[in-house]
Parts: sequence; structure tokens; C-alpha cells
Amino acid sequence: MSETHKDGFHDECGVFGIYGHAEAAGLAYLGLYQLQHRGQESCGIVSSDGETLRSERAMGLVSEVFVEERLKRLPGSAAIGHTRYSTAGEVSVREAQPFLIACKHGQIAVCHNGNLPFASDERKALEREGAIFSSTSDTEVVLHRIARSRAETVAGAIPEVLCETEGAFSMLFLTPDALIAVRDPRGFRPLALARLGDAWVVASETCAFDLIDATYVRDVEPGEMVVIDETGLHSSFPLPRRPHSFCVFEHVYFSRPDSIIYGRSVNESRHKMGKKLALEQPADADIVVPVPDSGVAAAIGYAAQSGLPFRFGLVRNHYVGRTFIEPKQSIRSFGVRLKLNPVRDLINGRRVVLIDDSIVRGTTSKKIVRLVREAGAREVHVRISCPPTVSPCYYGVDTPDKGELIAARMSVPEVCRFIEADSLGYLSLEGMHQAVGLPAETSCVACWTGNYPTRINSSAETQYAREREPVPSD
Repeated sequence: MSETHKDGFHDECGVFGIYGHAEAAGLAYLGLYQLQHRGQESCGIVSSDGETLRSERAMGLVSEVFVEERLKRLPGSAAIGHTRYSTAGEVSVREAQPFLIACKHGQIAVCHNGNLPFASDERKALEREGAIFSSTSDTEVVLHRIARSRAETVAGAIPEVLCETEGAFSMLFLTPDALIAVRDPRGFRPLALARLGDAWVVASETCAFDLIDATYVRDVEPGEMVVIDETGLHSSFPLPRRPHSFCVFEHVYFSRPDSIIYGRSVNESRHKMGKKLALEQPADADIVVPVPDSGVAAAIGYAAQSGLPFRFGLVRNHYVGRTFIEPKQSIRSFGVRLKLNPVRDLINGRRVVLIDDSIVRGTTSKKIVRLVREAGAREVHVRISCPPTVSPCYYGVDTPDKGELIAARMSVPEVCRFIEADSLGYLSLEGMHQAVGLPAETSCVACWTGNYPTRINSSAETQYAREREPVPSD
């Protein structure tokens, strides 16, 4: 695996569902295409024709997997889809979602955005009772418990099981006659609802609605279960009430800037983060350069507030595949150079403010600083549009363990020296809250504070650190 895949954050998946449209599978494909940034390992779609569920899933990007022949094998007016990047479990087609089973409740398919920290303990208990698992995913534990439920219907079994489940989950279930969406009571991960004519659509982000001309209606609320069938949409709140814990990192990095997350524009949040960052961490410099793509909106805000010119001094290669042949001759910073290249005439002789969304291990940041210096920058001042990351996430975000997070073991001056910058400044926690517009009491900021909104047991921490996969960017 290349060095560019070893340093950074990555969200593990995106979900999409549609009910009541003759071209359900095709629209699910388009929706997943819009959610590709949330996971690039595998993808899948399950469709319903009212009687039978059919599944297609494979390793690879949405555009690679869902060729026309594959979509033809998914008839029906309802479908759910998933694009995955693992935070727990192996990397193989067995882990690709949606999962599809047949049990006493009939056929059930499920896909999941989030993470269940206690799933490993529940899995061991089920295995002792004779349960057989086909994957290592925490999502399959939920399916086993639903299959064992004494509830008369799937819609009755889901809240019975999830009432006892602690963690982050935005889940879509599909049966032959219904689409069911449910979000955990704390609302860690986003889930949105839209209309497309007479059809209903649900997705991890609103950008998935735009491509298919669906109209965003509202978010699925924390603790809400939405059942969509031939009689319409039915909403209930069967899960226990909990304080809300919206993941702020959705606004910092994960979500696309053209999405509305938690009722707020992601692009606007990032622009405001940049403006706050300029006020809190000014730099005596000549130009502002973003680390594309996630640093662009914050860099525009920083430039606007500081009065410094904004310049695209780094160009990103968007056509890097999942695998590539590394040169036999050693090339310093090869992985970073594959993705980023400096525009020398913009950088040469200038003092540069380099804007990025985060620093995780710090190794990629160091390589980017070196690239900018080698392009002729007189000074490189790094500014980060969120606070220092000091703790791992257990709610659906792939992160290194605490010992690998550079800010957890180094002071800001020490990190600055490590990445070889002339100066380093982070946005404050208060400034980030103000930029995003979410009250502190309804936000999850555990990765910046170490204060988790739920209990995390030691076995979950150990398994998470062991099973997580490395991620593609710093």
C-alpha cells in the first residue's frame, strides 16, 4: 500500500435508499456515485420487485461495479445501496454491503453508516449460542439479533434490537414490501430524506439528491424510525431519548461542500472556519494556498478575512486509481507527489500560508511542506481548520489509535518542528463551534477532547485498533 494511504482520516461509508420508483436500482447507482467520497473499497445495491430481494455487490468503485448488465439484474421499484470504507472488519467482498439474509421474518437487507463499539462482545455471545457469521462486520450482529427477535414484523424487531444497541448507526433496511430508515438516538452520523415525484429517497448526504433531481425535505431525526411502504411514510420514535452528539467532523472534512448536514451548509461552515482561523492564527505572508480538495473552502475564508491573495498553488490529481505501480528507483515523497503537484510560478519566492483540514500522524503534512519549499517558497506557515486531533473515534470514522496521533504526544511547537513548517496554528474548539453553528452540548468533539458521549470498553478499543484499515489522506 502506498504512503498516501497511511496517514489521515476517512469515513467508512455512505448509504442510499429509494422507494416507489420504476428505476430504483439505476437511481441508487447515481446516488452512490455522489457518495463515492465516503467509501471507495466496495459497493452494493439490493433491489425489491415487491416479492423478492436481489443483490449485487463487489469490490471497487461504483462506476466500475455497476455496469449496465449488472443493473439489469436488479429489477423493482425499491432499492438500498452502500459504498464502503472499513473502520472495522476485513477488506473483502464478504464485507461489502448491503447484507441480505432470509430468516423467519422473510428476506431482509441492511446497510449501515456508523460503528457499534460493543458489537465484538455481542458477536462472541452469539457465536457461543451457535450463530454463524459470514463477515466480520458489526452490522451483521444486528441482523442476527433481528432474526432471533420474537417480534411479529421486521418493523417491530428493528427497534427492539436497536434499543439495546449503543453506538453510531444510520441504517437502511429493505424488505420485499418496505424501506425502513433508522438513526441512532444521538444522531452521530447524518441521514436525510427527500421526495422524487411520488417516490421517497434517503441518503447520507443531500448531494446525493441533486443528481437525480430529488427535493430535500428534512433530516431523519435522531432516534427516529421511518417506514416507507405502499401506504406512504410512517414516522415513529421508538428508541430511548439521548443527548444529541452530531459529528462535527462531517463539516470539517467528510461531507461534500455541496451538502446540507444537520441543517447547515457544509461549504458555509468551512468558509467560516477559515475566517475564524485567520482571526485566531494570522500569518505574515504573501499568499494563501489550500491543500486540495478539503482545504479549499477554509482557505477562501482565510484569504477573505486576512486580505491575502488566494492561489491554487497545489494541483490535485483526481485520476489516481486504487492501485498503481511504484517506481523501482526510490523517489522521495512519491505517494504525495502522485496526488499533489506545486504550481511553481505561484509559489516561488513567496511566503505561503498552507491551509489544511487536519493533521493526523503528521507524515503527509511534512511531505507537503517539503513540496512547497522545493517549489521555491521562502516560508511555509501551516494553518489547520480544526483543533488538534488527540483521540480516536469509535463512531464510524477510521482513525489511528491514540499513540499514533501526533497531537496526542507532541505540543504544537513540537508538531511544527516535525512537519518542518515556519509556524503552525490550529482553529480553537470555540471557534469551530461558532463556525459550524452547532451548540457544544449537541456536538460530538471526542476526537479533539477525548471526552466520549458514550462508554467505550477496552475490548472495543483493542479490536478497533487491530481491525481498522489505513486511510488515504492526511
